[in-house]
Amino acid sequence: MISSKIALRRLVATAFVALCTGAAAQAQAPARPAARVKPSTSDPRYTLKGGLTDAQEIAKNMTLVAHRPRPATFANPNDAGDYAFWNSDLAFDGKYAFQGSFNGFQIWDISDPKNPTLRTSFPCPGGQGDLSVRGRLMFMSVEENKGRLDCGGQGVSQAVSAERFRGVRIFDISDIDHPRQVAAVQTCRGSHTHTLLADPSDSANVYIYVSGTADVRSSAELAGCSDGSPSSDTATARFRIDVIRVPLAAPQDARIVSRPRIFADPRTNAVSGLWKGGSHGAGTQQTAETDQCHDITVYPEIGLAAGACSGNGVLLDISDPANPKRVDEVIDPNFAYWHSATFNNDGTKLLFSDEWGGGTSARCRATDRMTWGADAIFSLRNRKLTAQGHYKLPAAQSEVENCVAHNGTLIPVPGRDIMVQAWYQGGLSVFDFTDPKRPFEIAYFDRGAINPTELKVAGFWSGYWYNGHIYGTEMGRGLDVFQLTPSEHLTQNEIDAANDVQVAGNNPQTQQKIVWLPSFSLARAYADQLDRGKGLVIAQVTSIKASLGMAEQQTGAARRTTLQALASRLDRAVASARDGARVAKLSATVKRLAIAAE
Repeated sequence: MISSKIALRRLVATAFVALCTGAAAQAQAPARPAARVKPSTSDPRYTLKGGLTDAQEIAKNMTLVAHRPRPATFANPNDAGDYAFWNSDLAFDGKYAFQGSFNGFQIWDISDPKNPTLRTSFPCPGGQGDLSVRGRLMFMSVEENKGRLDCGGQGVSQAVSAERFRGVRIFDISDIDHPRQVAAVQTCRGSHTHTLLADPSDSANVYIYVSGTADVRSSAELAGCSDGSPSSDTATARFRIDVIRVPLAAPQDARIVSRPRIFADPRTNAVSGLWKGGSHGAGTQQTAETDQCHDITVYPEIGLAAGACSGNGVLLDISDPANPKRVDEVIDPNFAYWHSATFNNDGTKLLFSDEWGGGTSARCRATDRMTWGADAIFSLRNRKLTAQGHYKLPAAQSEVENCVAHNGTLIPVPGRDIMVQAWYQGGLSVFDFTDPKRPFEIAYFDRGAINPTELKVAGFWSGYWYNGHIYGTEMGRGLDVFQLTPSEHLTQNEIDAANDVQVAGNNPQTQQKIVWLPSFSLARAYADQLDRGKGLVIAQVTSIKASLGMAEQQTGAARRTTLQALASRLDRAVASARDGARVAKLSATVKRLAIAAE
């Protein structure tokens, strides 16, 4: 019997000529679904049986590995859709997932993602309660008038009250079982969401961009608050964001340091310089006026932020964190309300989502357009945005399921732009937008309606990738954890390369540069992509995979020699390859593996 090592050497030898010459038949890439005009009613997600705890579930190319219901104190037993108990966004730090809620927050130990355990639940009502974490500090958004400084559940009955709190709470979570509020920064419109920004040149502070979308409170309650028209009141609390600076060593000294007018007209300095609200013309959406941002996503490594700001998408320069400056803005007549934003990893694309219907309406019905309540994808070059395409959940949903584009993150598959996104009761959708004109779905998970007879708001608020798993915060049902499974659109090697990316934490609206360390999984992922996309001919890919297999079985000098030889062949193949850029990435990875073998 021939040994496996000898077999590998023979395979490498017989395929060597093909790698150098490119002479062989091309593989067939898997077909992508054609673009749709309306959601599909033939998709199995359309007919799922509903129910709170017994709803029918369906998954494709991903697996549910854990589900945890809400704690009893975070649910209304008589109304699963009670908004006062909705779960909201997720943040991560180390082995903990921090789950926001309209009733407070929960902290889950996810050291074993397949067995998350509730570590802390902390009632503190006041709105959707979005969270972010930095070291020993946790930040929480508060917007509703019932929010109290003391986190009490009794609310505030007076129109003006010193007990009311609307803004950003700061907790010390050094003792994870006993979070302690150490600061509370009041703002005029409260905090619907917030964004944590760490300045690489300022390790002593972090900055919080506050997006307030509620009514302006009375100046009798908080001095300086005004709801005046911008034409007559230059101090209006509308048409701006608030920037809070938080000294990490003294969070009790956190305060607002600027109120940037990021919507101003640069020619006239009028603060209301962007979309005025209304229709874009026949057959278009009624779009909200741009006087607020819903989400601002920062990407410190490229010095930019993207604001989803009611009637516009805006691009911000954040080189001075306390004073962000608008450098571009876009409009999409298909959008009703600009909600959130996500950059791709290399900063050449930007995806905005539209929350048509406010997240509480059925907007994925069979009659709804595929460009309404969807994602708009833009290319980004020289700080200018250019429209490219749209993505929307391809499966129709029923009249009793609130559904629209919501929160998600990139999945760190090398060489591709892949994202997981929540669609409320439309479930989770994993899609590829590497080609921004032709995005396509590669995986999904969905449940039937939480109430099969009437619309009760529920579903996935967000779906985030964190250290090898997808975490979904379900508004009415709890916390879900998923793993991706291989398919014709995503190989196990690509999944393994994504799983290799480990981060210390992750906050909503704060993007981190994804970096892949050299590994055989990374090299094989690139090889699989060359195979799928016909970037090289079949025999070339076969030779590459054989060389990688041989090298992985070797050690020391032998591994280094095999990898160096492979890198040389790859370098020679770049010019003639159909996908030379990806061959170059593979070669660079192989060279780094060779260096690591020394």
